Amino acid sequence: MASSQLVLIVSLLLALAVPLINAYDKVPTKSVEKTDKVVVEGMVYCQSCDNYGSWSLSKAKPIAGAKVSVICKNYMKRVSFYKAFKTDETGYLFAELDGFKMGHSYLDHPLHSCRVKLVDSPLENCDVFTNVNYGITGARLRFLDKTLKRSNYEAVIYAAGPFAFRPDHCPPKPEY
Repeated sequence: MASSQLVLIVSLLLALAVPLINAYDKVPTKSVEKTDKVVVEGMVYCQSCDNYGSWSLSKAKPIAGAKVSVICKNYMKRVSFYKAFKTDETGYLFAELDGFKMGHSYLDHPLHSCRVKLVDSPLENCDVFTNVNYGITGARLRFLDKTLKRSNYEAVIYAAGPFAFRPDHCPPKPEY
């Protein structure tokens, strides 16, 4: 009796599965693919001598043409993406990570696997690295729930920084 019920249940499950399998044959093969991009944004400044030794960006000025790198590592700690980007004329960084692929949806996610670091300042009088917001050791990305949507294009935007270089010669602070 039990074996005949089991045969009946298996037969019913197979009968239900056949229409589902056939339904996948009718999915159109040519569809408009949407390209999802990962973008990192931030700012790069020249820190004022008044704030030397701190993380303050009070009186800081943006640096046009500063270089910043984005380094991503996979779950095995191997570099899976590296690229250097330049800031625009206002010191703003918009780094589209073309070629970045997530192999493992959690471990290779940009929030977990990518870091942003300072690379170079075009200003001779403001080219000393600072670790403001981890610009030397590597800043983690912040998710701001921000996207850029256009037809056939969608970018998820992450933030890093703001970062700063400082002048190499700052007058000593007076001691009181």
